[in-house]
Amino acid sequence: MLLEGATLEVPFLADLVTLADPTSPYSYLNYLRETGRLYEFYFYETFQVPRREYNEYLRWVVAELESCRFGREVTAVRWDDERGHYVVTATHPETGERFEYRGENLALGVGSRPQIPDHLQGHSERDVFHTATYRGNRERVLEADSVTVVGSGQSAAEVFQDLLERQADPDNDYRLDWLTRSDGFFPMEYSKLGLQHFTPEYDRYVYDLPQGVKDEFIPEQELLYKGIDPGTSAEIYDLLYRRSIGDRDPDVGLFAMTEVRDIEAVGDGAEYALDCRQWQAEESFVHESEVVVLGTGYERPIPDFLDPVADAIGWDEQGRFEVTADHRLAIDVPGDVFLQNAEMHTHGVGVPDLGLGCYRNARFVNRLVGHEAYPEDTDTVYQDFAVEQFVERAPNASRQHGNGTESSSGADPSRPSPPTQKD
Repeated sequence: MLLEGATLEVPFLADLVTLADPTSPYSYLNYLRETGRLYEFYFYETFQVPRREYNEYLRWVVAELESCRFGREVTAVRWDDERGHYVVTATHPETGERFEYRGENLALGVGSRPQIPDHLQGHSERDVFHTATYRGNRERVLEADSVTVVGSGQSAAEVFQDLLERQADPDNDYRLDWLTRSDGFFPMEYSKLGLQHFTPEYDRYVYDLPQGVKDEFIPEQELLYKGIDPGTSAEIYDLLYRRSIGDRDPDVGLFAMTEVRDIEAVGDGAEYALDCRQWQAEESFVHESEVVVLGTGYERPIPDFLDPVADAIGWDEQGRFEVTADHRLAIDVPGDVFLQNAEMHTHGVGVPDLGLGCYRNARFVNRLVGHEAYPEDTDTVYQDFAVEQFVERAPNASRQHGNGTESSSGADPSRPSPPTQKD
């Protein structure tokens, strides 16, 4: 999704190193210094940097390191009990050349992959495809007579915005529609207090909750990470406003609360019929489009290459990883498996956030070297999440269990207990 004008959704401080070690030579600011762009960025005065430049920053770091290997598809991971280390087998995806790597510990960071629901699959990838491949398919899209974007997250919004901008070109003559089953085209939560959910404190609070409780509320927090960036939303509206000046009617449609239940090819396959249902009004309709871009999100499947060690891994009742408090895979072998973006079900919405990557990595490094090489931040926000934490800080609060109370260290034991309240 390296579209022109797209920005990173977190501040540039959420780079590879800064939140653990601001003096590291691999920081974003040092990248700017070394590439002669520091003053340009100084006057840019923007916290969220262009996504394309963040990509350039990552390439710069890779060029500075000697340990990165690309063109290696991992096919198997096994534990060599005799030698006491993991054996990682990989192949080159094009040549088939085989490689083998060994290590006492692993870091698992394969991330997520594009997800298309089964009922929307089975069509030409040239005409019906995920937003992840939009940039490579854009020239085809611009040739179409009609385009429909499905979904209401940031990826869908960026594709819609890009097509809306290009629709103004006289050479592009397509109808543009945007459908989502969400309640509306809502912005992502980006208030300063709301962002405190992406902190070490909230990470630890979520981990300590019962798994059943987490399974209920984590899916309800989607607007913390799945909504539309407020800036993107504003830019889309401004484009529509400018396009409507002079009593003009932009050839555009936006329709929420609409589920796309099926897609079928029409006639010779030049167009597709979308079976749609507006779920609130309980009304169905058919929408035809030559191209369909699916912003249907991402999934985090269990990698097949873990099959050789599957019996040693701890699994929960839903077949997901069991995870330790410090983000390690629960596995019955001596070597650690450090997890990156595979444990949202245990640690909450902050797991995919770039800003918490350094927090996790600092803990991993400290475990590897056996001492605190990096400080593990513990008091980072003004908000408390756990009762114990709030009671410890608030002099007028105390723990209450049944009919008795247990005063906090700062509370006056002679004070009467507050009445029990449900809300």
